[in-house]
Amino acid sequence: MTEGYAATPAPQEPADRLAAAVLGVPGVAALHPGMFGEVGTYLPGRRVAGIRITDNVVDVHIVVVFGGAVRDTAAAVRATVSALHPGAAVNVTVEDIAPAPP
Repeated sequence: MTEGYAATPAPQEPADRLAAAVLGVPGVAALHPGMFGEVGTYLPGRRVAGIRITDNVVDVHIVVVFGGAVRDTAAAVRATVSALHPGAAVNVTVEDIAPAPP
């Protein structure tokens, strides 16, 4: 029996870390999978929509909250992703605008 020992959690994937960080940026309502659902990172048994990571580029597609400064929000997303994935070019695409939460 292994009482007293905690299970070692599985390491979080880079796409998961980036998605959580982007969703934490003020003004970001959601991640967006792209016009045809083409933007995403495939992981075993699931997909992280709105984040695509290649060797030297990270593509992030977002939905911005209505009334927010779109360019400032995109710049904040770019800075956040650059800090977590240094050395990669970061492309931010605003796909849609969502109503502000009540």
